[in-house]
Amino acid sequence: MRHGWLRELLGWLGAAAIAVIVTGQVASTAREALLLRDGDSLVVPMFVRSILEGQGWDWAMSTVLFLPESAMFALLRLALPVGIDASLLVNAVINVIALYGAVRLVAGRRAPGKAPVAWSLAAIAAWGAIAVTETSAVRESAELASLLLTTTYYSATVIAVVASIGIARRVSDRSGRRQGMLIALGVVAAVATLSNPLYLVWATVPLGAVLGVAALRSDDRARMLALLWWLVGGTAVGLLGRIPFTAWIENSGLGYAQPQLWPESAAYYGGLALDRLSTPLGWGGAVVIAGLVVLAAVRTARASRRGERLVAASAWMLPLLVVIGAIALGTHAARYLEPVVFAPLLALVADPKVLPRLSPALSRIATAVVAVLLLVGAGLSVPRVVSAATASDADLACVVDWVDESDRSGAGQFWTVRLPKLHLEDPSRLVQVDHQLNGYSWLVNRRDFDTTAVSFLVVDDQSANWELSLGARQVDVVECGRYAIYDLAPEELPLGFPHS
Repeated sequence: MRHGWLRELLGWLGAAAIAVIVTGQVASTAREALLLRDGDSLVVPMFVRSILEGQGWDWAMSTVLFLPESAMFALLRLALPVGIDASLLVNAVINVIALYGAVRLVAGRRAPGKAPVAWSLAAIAAWGAIAVTETSAVRESAELASLLLTTTYYSATVIAVVASIGIARRVSDRSGRRQGMLIALGVVAAVATLSNPLYLVWATVPLGAVLGVAALRSDDRARMLALLWWLVGGTAVGLLGRIPFTAWIENSGLGYAQPQLWPESAAYYGGLALDRLSTPLGWGGAVVIAGLVVLAAVRTARASRRGERLVAASAWMLPLLVVIGAIALGTHAARYLEPVVFAPLLALVADPKVLPRLSPALSRIATAVVAVLLLVGAGLSVPRVVSAATASDADLACVVDWVDESDRSGAGQFWTVRLPKLHLEDPSRLVQVDHQLNGYSWLVNRRDFDTTAVSFLVVDDQSANWELSLGARQVDVVECGRYAIYDLAPEELPLGFPHS
């Protein structure tokens, strides 16, 4: 216990090393496109740039407001003299370190015979082992672990859910006064729900079910019910807090629930699972997850303490209930199933005992070996992260330079236009539209729609076929690699009414 602070510091450093290793590996595969160039993945950088440069607050957001993610990215942009890609990759590393912090909260307090730091690192290593098996650029796939590396796909919600379980565990294990921890649970639930109501589905409902069952079986029913009420109350406050942001929210999320489509939803998610299992890497990731779920079930059955049972039960009940709920609601989005990947990690910290038959000398040797491996791995991964952060994109530069020099306004479709738009001197020069040239008000600054006509279009392979009548207009085509610019000058095309 004398060196507890050193163990904690080494744990954070180990988590940082794993974060760099995993980020470097994922960024060196085709999945790098999802981290740095995907239309969805760019919403936080675009929003933060808009706010920091005073381009206006009239944004059209989805159900998710990305408040914690935007705050973190804004801090990085203000603190680091690096480009957008570098900021995104640094943010990826921070997301993993934050997940470690949440898992460490779940692991509980240090005590004789316990090794919460080591087991928390083991949990993050297990996540990393799954993440490095994910190598495709496909956003709609069962490759869910690496989504934590993005600023868009609910990293803050993942961390909030794990932290909520950690708070519940600390309250369960702790005797005496616990009001501060209960308040902390309410605050986490409120902020997480305010930013992303998916917290309700990932944490409030399944964790509430775990707490409800625990209240029925526990000899400390008042404690379990207090956790339940603060969880539900915080969630309710978060939902009410979304009311002032109604003007920003283009989709309340209610439209995503289509229970009548549950057979199609089951087939969709089943297809994603089969695709994932069609490769050796996919099998590797699935084996890790399956092993953790089995461990969680065993530890639930054998648990002797409330906190241990709560964590172990959460590790398998959250994925189960989320999958059942996603199918029952008829949803069709792989990212909704992220608890399948991160919740089972908690099986490793449900009962973080020191391994038997491990002498102090052997323990020190093992720690030194792991430390060296992590240090070497992180050192070898830094150049890979730097390479991804500084890689040139001649096609993108061609479009950005042409638009900046033209001093005119153009348009493009969602998946095509967002990356060039982010890098322009004036992002409003590229208006986000649909294939009929109506403004597409989705994850974008509505100020852009002050533009009423455009004189060029930016297209690529992701653009849908345009439904436009160009008549006798002269169209010059500027080739920019994977992009093409259809220059109509001096003619202009009028923009239609914006819609979401």
